Amino acid sequence: MKKLFVLFLAVSCTTAARAQTRLDSIKIVPIDTVYWKRSAQVGINLNQGSFSSNWKGGGVNSVALGAFFNAKSDYMQRRFNWTSEVALQYGIVKNEGQDSRKNVDRIFLDTKVGHRLSPVWLAFGNINFQSQFATGYRYETLPSGGERNVLISNFLAPGYLTESIGLEYKPTTYFNLQFGLGTIRQTFVIDDAVTVGEPTRYGVAPGKTVRNEFAFQLIANFDRNIAENLNLKARYQLFANYATLNAIDHRLDVSLTAKINKYVNVNLTGIVLYDQDQDNAIQYSQGLAIGFLYAF
Repeated sequence: MKKLFVLFLAVSCTTAARAQTRLDSIKIVPIDTVYWKRSAQVGINLNQGSFSSNWKGGGVNSVALGAFFNAKSDYMQRRFNWTSEVALQYGIVKNEGQDSRKNVDRIFLDTKVGHRLSPVWLAFGNINFQSQFATGYRYETLPSGGERNVLISNFLAPGYLTESIGLEYKPTTYFNLQFGLGTIRQTFVIDDAVTVGEPTRYGVAPGKTVRNEFAFQLIANFDRNIAENLNLKARYQLFANYATLNAIDHRLDVSLTAKINKYVNVNLTGIVLYDQDQDNAIQYSQGLAIGFLYAF
């Protein structure tokens, strides 16, 4: 009996030791962090850019120095999804015989909350803000041979704040379609000086600083590595005011980024914009940049 008890005690100790070893090998991850995916990039670029003559952001064909910051976070737990994105860009150019001018200027903030209805459909609510940091000018040559700067944009002149609810189709991680069935957009023009020489105030009535629109909005997003170290990112936005469906706004942003090594990349960007509140013609912007990139 005594030998049986000693054998049972030895087996129990061995089993307990093995169980503790297995527990020690398990990596314990805080519950609040396992659902998060985060990324960010900061960089300084040497830029080449060209603009159409009616580009409302202001600018000049140039070689320039610019800086950018991009960040994105994605939270997913069961049926709940929360995605936020920040894109900030600013660049300046100094040509001989001219004052410093900007050639890129963008503020883009976006956050979206979704509830999954099926494997590919979500109900969502979204808030988006877009504007620029500094003044933008159109540069005109005078008959005397001099130059005149016409102020055409500034921070919150225009600025766009958009709230949208609707349905999202997301069949893959790199592509989604948002149908904003109920969308409200506020267009801000808080600097009256930008109306000098311009036929419109970006749709804001004279004497007012904000315009409200109720509309349908369609957004398509694509973000994928199409080859090793080569990423294609595109965002198309359609905005249709229910009161004026004959004047639909379109905007397409495309970015192609090639990663040379850990810290150097080449970036080709393009924007095509059609908005009759800004201009009756199509606007476009193109830029080529090479520079330092740090991702974390």
